[in-house]
Amino acid sequence: MRIFVQSVGLVGAGLAGWKAGRLVLGGLAPYRSEPMPRPIPDILPPTERRRSSEAVRLAVAVAQEAMDGGGIHTDYVATVFTSSEGDGAVTHKICEVLASPERDLSPTLFHNSVYNAPAGYWSIATGSRLPSTSLCAWNFSFAAGLLEAASQATVEQQPVLLIAFELPLPAPLYAVRPVEQGLAAALLLTPQETSASLMRCDIRIDQEGSASPLPPMVPKAFHSNPVGRGLPLLQALALQTSQTVSLEYIGGSCIVVECQP
Repeated sequence: MRIFVQSVGLVGAGLAGWKAGRLVLGGLAPYRSEPMPRPIPDILPPTERRRSSEAVRLAVAVAQEAMDGGGIHTDYVATVFTSSEGDGAVTHKICEVLASPERDLSPTLFHNSVYNAPAGYWSIATGSRLPSTSLCAWNFSFAAGLLEAASQATVEQQPVLLIAFELPLPAPLYAVRPVEQGLAAALLLTPQETSASLMRCDIRIDQEGSASPLPPMVPKAFHSNPVGRGLPLLQALALQTSQTVSLEYIGGSCIVVECQP
């Protein structure tokens, strides 16, 4: 498949937005350890902003950044949301309530626990009526999301926005899923090149191969985040150089992305 990346969104500790993040990933600025941003996307109506969880706000904020830089209206863009865990903090709160004597579960807490909750908030915020897919594939969720978004862009011949997000789980869930650092990324993909295209990407599945190393300038805390496995592709976008990136995928295979500015 051949697709084109129009714009990027990025939120992480020390990577507060694509403008700053691409300088770090491109080696033009040092990485500085900073707290994970807690974005409050203004695209969400006030009521939804109050009801939304941290994971929802993170996903919507990174999606909004990519759309703001893409030059395409949300009316024409389908979406693919991917996360290996969804909203772990909400899952934790629900478990606490169910383990208590009262067991009175908040309706807001319940509807935020639904896996496609970020997609629902996004559709409310934008009014989009185009298809939205929510998926997970454990540690390979970023690669699976990229494959799904590229497939949709190619088959349907329409722009697709990929949104990948992951936050650390609270204890005791952290003990079985130790994601150390939160991270979210969004890529706006199109099937045809435009004047705003950043990169041409030819994508294929390789049944054997090894994943590209993660950028050495970011701390190892990102390595445990499934979205962090997509950082080699983001680094290629930041560097704007021709290179081949391999992302580890299911069953020992790799998603190979040949990048050409």
